[in-house]
Amino acid sequence: MNQQHSRTATENLMKKIETEEPDPLLIREPYEYKNTLTGMSKQYRIYTAGTGKHRAAIIITNSNIGAILNSKLSDEDTVVLEIIYEGMSFLAASMYFDIEDQIQNNLNKMEKLFRFAKEGRILLAVDSNARLKTCHDAKTNARGRKLEEYLVRRHLHIIN
Repeated sequence: MNQQHSRTATENLMKKIETEEPDPLLIREPYEYKNTLTGMSKQYRIYTAGTGKHRAAIIITNSNIGAILNSKLSDEDTVVLEIIYEGMSFLAASMYFDIEDQIQNNLNKMEKLFRFAKEGRILLAVDSNARLKTCHDAKTNARGRKLEEYLVRRHLHIIN
């Protein structure tokens, strides 16, 4: 879920949490003030990494869900948690790909994540700043082509 650094989007998210109780919430471009996420209830566990402007976060609202931040794979643009619930575990990653950065750098980050997970389960939520027809865009740009090639090579599926 991309919040586009919006206070209104954050307020709407908090209302949605109260009525639907989704978990976990993988957020990109959260609303911040002075590099601190703002507008989110303190009763939830909010995970970010790094000290600069955060462009990725994960929120856990259910106290029965365990979560461990992987600080080696996380930074301001990527948050990786091991989620543990009722004897099952998987990795959850919220990732933001800076449009000014070469997309290959971000794909390399994803590769590190897959190597860490080995054959484990992974849930990825990515704002790639790429245009892809497969995501119902009018065209595919160069970033989108590189991303599509990576997704095919890795046998990954997009749910948009």
